[in-house]
Amino acid sequence: MLAQRAYSNSASATRTARSTEYELIAKVTHRIRAAALRGTAGFTDLVSALHDNRKLWTALAVDVAGDGNQLPASLRARIVYLAQFTQLHTSAVLKREASVAPLLQINAAILKGLSNGGTQR
Repeated sequence: MLAQRAYSNSASATRTARSTEYELIAKVTHRIRAAALRGTAGFTDLVSALHDNRKLWTALAVDVAGDGNQLPASLRARIVYLAQFTQLHTSAVLKREASVAPLLQINAAILKGLSNGGTQR
């Protein structure tokens, strides 16, 4: 038990910002997909997952807007655009006027970029 705790503390200390972002986006994406697959029965869970996805994208936009962010300006602008799109499209999904598919595609593209070792923050 002590060894397990020691290892988990060490593992979390060496976690990178990129791996943390990947994990958060992967979890919320999975929740959105699972809730959407349940249809009407999963709508409450979908609302919760979409809320968390919005919070995540807001945090990403705030991060890339900061003066200390070292990502290229063009990438930062694209992330802000995706955050804005995510906010607007989520509203349409919640009104049942749009599919979650674009949100899942965006998150999947970000996950792919994070896993390919793109530019570090």
